[in-house]
Amino acid sequence: MNRIINGEVGEFYQWTDEEGNVMNVSDGGMIYVDGRYYWYGQKLRALPYAGEGRGGQTTVEGVVMYSSVDLYHWRYERVVLACSEDPDSLCFGPMRFERPKIVFNRKTGQYVLWCHYVKYPGDHGEQPGTAEAAVAVCDKVNGEYRLLKVCRPVDDRGLVRDSTVFQDIDGTAYFLYDRQVGQDRCLYIVKLTDDYLGFSGEYTRIEAAYWREAPCLVLYDGYYYMITSGLSGWAPNQAVYFRTGDLMGEWENMGDPCEDDLCGTTYGAQGTYIFRVENTDLCIFMAERHNTDDFEKCSYVWLPICFGADHTLKLTYRREWQQEDYR
Repeated sequence: MNRIINGEVGEFYQWTDEEGNVMNVSDGGMIYVDGRYYWYGQKLRALPYAGEGRGGQTTVEGVVMYSSVDLYHWRYERVVLACSEDPDSLCFGPMRFERPKIVFNRKTGQYVLWCHYVKYPGDHGEQPGTAEAAVAVCDKVNGEYRLLKVCRPVDDRGLVRDSTVFQDIDGTAYFLYDRQVGQDRCLYIVKLTDDYLGFSGEYTRIEAAYWREAPCLVLYDGYYYMITSGLSGWAPNQAVYFRTGDLMGEWENMGDPCEDDLCGTTYGAQGTYIFRVENTDLCIFMAERHNTDDFEKCSYVWLPICFGADHTLKLTYRREWQQEDYR
């Protein structure tokens, strides 16, 4: 029987592809193209956390992609944004393409990938190259993406931490990120240019989302919802979600969306993305359990989002579930 299996809360349940190989697709996202879902993320290493390029939280391969027609059975596609062995390359590994997100630009016909970029050896910092945004493009969703540039939105003072990309129904795209200037950390939304390859100069600071990271957005019934994480490194913490009717306007703190989360840890996970199942109202919250002893064996948690008539949402943990029960 087809089921999405998350395992018990706190369990590193291993998702596998159709060849039986463990899926290694960290902090990624989802895009639907021509009848297939494409799930992509950073391929991490079978090592514990460590600095100076010795840790499993970095990659020497890059961003990988899987595809599926039903969200149950996954086929490995390829490395779509590859690391390089050239020390002069921006992609020289070990490094990080953290939280990659892909959107399709209908005007240019290009698939555009934005991520949080950290150069060799992959250690977060404040110096140029250690806290950036990066953009890559490709003409095919599952082709070889070409890295165009690394940069910082708003200004060069603001360090880039966790980020995502959101594409609105009118085709406008936005880069959202945890912007850090000293001890000041807050989520920002920056409108992308029409080609999605740069920043338009229009942005807003979400004052309600102070000291939050890992933004995951969805538009549902006229409201924008954003599920976020607190700042606790690799340790899971309590989620908080925000709501607004105007993406670039004021956001309202709606509290913890997780029902019966007795430990206050988002069921032992951290959000990475939200996507809508094609031709349905079902929205799925994608999250990840970070395995700091072996990053190759991080695990994934997918939960159906339940929206209320009062424009609220909630998450309820499901050890395993079927999409058909929530459509």
